[in-house]
Amino acid sequence: MKIHKNSLLSVKKTARCLKEEKVVIIPTDTVYGFSAIVDLKKDVSGQPARKKIFDLKGRAESKPLIQLIARPENIYKYTDQLIPEKLFKLWPGPLTLIVKISSQKTSSEFAQMFPTVGFRCPGDKWLRKVLTKLDCPVFSTSVNLSGEPNLETESQIDEVFGNKVDLFVSDGDKLNSKPSTIVSLLNDVPEVLREGACKVEF
Repeated sequence: MKIHKNSLLSVKKTARCLKEEKVVIIPTDTVYGFSAIVDLKKDVSGQPARKKIFDLKGRAESKPLIQLIARPENIYKYTDQLIPEKLFKLWPGPLTLIVKISSQKTSSEFAQMFPTVGFRCPGDKWLRKVLTKLDCPVFSTSVNLSGEPNLETESQIDEVFGNKVDLFVSDGDKLNSKPSTIVSLLNDVPEVLREGACKVEF
């Protein structure tokens, strides 16, 4: 199924598909992404949509997926780490922050499954509306085959993945789009692991 982002039903349909544990291709503030709901109560084996994303991309499941959150402050639902104010002010936006997960704030099962997570609060208002309806994070990764360039046009995505996902939310071509900047907060000094669409200075 394909629906345009500007459709009055797009937020509702996208949220419903995600709640039903389906895989959706979503436009973000950076690139098109594969998305699936993060079920905080289930282990990896109980999250088939997550596995389907890896299968679609041909990607090893050992490689982590970014998790999207609706509001910047939501990151404190999952971690005890204090986010540096300079970085926190860059949200919402194309910045991913890797933090340690707190078993006390989530669950021991979730913390064991995802001891560290890269969270992003996207700059796209439409996407944040979808996330607000879910009240939980959403897995996200670029739409491409593992090791290949990101697919930037609707026609490319339709050709390769159009009949393999449950919903494709279209928003035009995203030519020359950059992925998010990734910063690790796992050590005392923040470290830029990938330079992307967000400029970060320490």
